[in-house]
Amino acid sequence: MTPTKAPIITPVLIAGCVILMLGFSIRASFGVFQIPIAEEFGWARAEFSLAIAIQNLAWGIGQPLFGALAERFGDRKAIVAGALTYATGLVLSSFAVTPGQHQVLEILVGFGIAGTGFGVVLAVVGRAAAPEHRSMTLGIATAAGSMGQVFGAPLAEFLLQSYSWQEVFVIFAGLILCSLFALPFIRSPHVATRAELEESMGTVLTRAFKDPSFSLIFLGFFSCGYQLAFITAHFPAFVTELCGPIDPAGTLAGMGITTTSALGAVAIAVIGLANIAGTLTAGWLGKRYTKKYLLTGIYVARTIAAAAFILMPITPGSVLIFSAVMGSLWLATVPLTSGLVAHIYGLRYMGTLYGFVFLSHQIGGFLGVWLGGKMYDITGDYTLVWWIGVGVGAFSAIVHLPIREKPLVALPA
Repeated sequence: MTPTKAPIITPVLIAGCVILMLGFSIRASFGVFQIPIAEEFGWARAEFSLAIAIQNLAWGIGQPLFGALAERFGDRKAIVAGALTYATGLVLSSFAVTPGQHQVLEILVGFGIAGTGFGVVLAVVGRAAAPEHRSMTLGIATAAGSMGQVFGAPLAEFLLQSYSWQEVFVIFAGLILCSLFALPFIRSPHVATRAELEESMGTVLTRAFKDPSFSLIFLGFFSCGYQLAFITAHFPAFVTELCGPIDPAGTLAGMGITTTSALGAVAIAVIGLANIAGTLTAGWLGKRYTKKYLLTGIYVARTIAAAAFILMPITPGSVLIFSAVMGSLWLATVPLTSGLVAHIYGLRYMGTLYGFVFLSHQIGGFLGVWLGGKMYDITGDYTLVWWIGVGVGAFSAIVHLPIREKPLVALPA
């Protein structure tokens, strides 16, 4: 009798996609609030930038913690804790009136993103997937996060036409709580090997931390965080202030995009839309080709795209072209990096191990967002911070090459 072929699309995958989509729609919208909040309170650009930067850092610190929480007490409990923390941070932030208040409360938001984000959800999806589909399902789940980005920033821009930013924060708090309706479908079998199940978390972590390849993966993910967080937080304002005018008789104006502010929000959506194809492609390629070489190629392409954009005149056309190109490379690193961690170190503590790798991503994100605001206040533009992003992208392309892409798990006794 022919064995039944395992399906790619499962209830666990669909539920994980819903949670990631809602969480990332909100997370991707924060750059839209950059100018409204700064203008209402008369703050320097660096003040709200620091709040978003702290959010990114808290997200990174929280990721291994929520990964360990999920592996110790269960995935559902970790996601519930994350969603409640996320919503609480948003609601309290709506009452913040000083930079310090915003910055402290973004710690809650960052931890909430960690509890509803990649570290926890990808581990569930990865464990539930058949080995032959694992890379592709990780790509699909990552693409769902991108789908949230497609409508998150434009939704925020749309809501800000009718509501204050404070009211939009409360609306978004309700939106993240809606993700909890997907929880009944979040369940995955323990597919680790017997040797993996017999090992403690400390043993696995120690082995990984001593492995040079883990350090290289950790360092390589830094630039991804720097580039993505900087663009998410500052690109809408960058486009609003530096992009050339939109032709009132052109195609964009005919679509209702008449201001560079609206174009900045649309650019984030274009990045998210292009990233759906990019992450799905990365997931498909990750099953067939060496992941470290695919990651090197992505970072090289990002470096070239970012350098070309800043060297050319910034026009509505160049903004949309850059957004599409960068979007196709945006989160394509995630299914490959998470798949690399699972391949080398096993599935048992994938959430925790990927959480530590993701911490590097978020340290980069912290620096990208904070430096963006700080250097803008000092120099009046984003040029220097942009070129730093080009440099760290080239660095990541190089450090992935020596990674030893072979399983490093305990052998059976």
